[in-house]
Amino acid sequence: MAVVIFGMSDSYKTEGIVLRRFDFGEADKIIVFFTKHCGKISCLAKGVRRLSSRKRGNLEIFNRVSLSLIKGKKLDIVSEAEAIETYALWRKNLKKVAAAYEICEMVDKLTAENVEQEEIYNLLNLYLKKLENIDERNLPNFLSSFGQSLLVFLGFWPKNKNFPINFNIFNFVEQTIEKNLKSSDFLRKVLKYSI
Repeated sequence: MAVVIFGMSDSYKTEGIVLRRFDFGEADKIIVFFTKHCGKISCLAKGVRRLSSRKRGNLEIFNRVSLSLIKGKKLDIVSEAEAIETYALWRKNLKKVAAAYEICEMVDKLTAENVEQEEIYNLLNLYLKKLENIDERNLPNFLSSFGQSLLVFLGFWPKNKNFPINFNIFNFVEQTIEKNLKSSDFLRKVLKYSI
């Protein structure tokens, strides 16, 4: 789906994956998407916290959604959202949900807003799909593989340089962003291993 600008109204369409969301005001949420054509964007979803909101279920964390957005002064506004993929097969598995949080947080923390990076969008989408078939015992390797690919795509690691044995991807990311990944603590507790 291409980005389409409709005349003077400054509305456009794209598809994106919900990285995170947080409450804003009484009934709204700010949703951070990683989109196919605009990269990471933060948008206002008005009224989405109301039980009657049609957008509510479509804007769940990790969902891949088709979006209609209106340019706003500070934040773009979600006018329509329809879930393309909800990854229902792994959502009931706490370990896989923890892994998805880790993946999304790495993308969120390592990318800048409004920078088109379709290869990152495709990587994120691919790994969220792969979670359906991954054995829980392989989640540490799965996450490491994602992190290494992400670091190479973003230029934090040279393409032709191998990662050292016992390289801790999560420590490297935390040193790069100079913050702890919140999802890492959750992941450690759920997977009961040291990352």
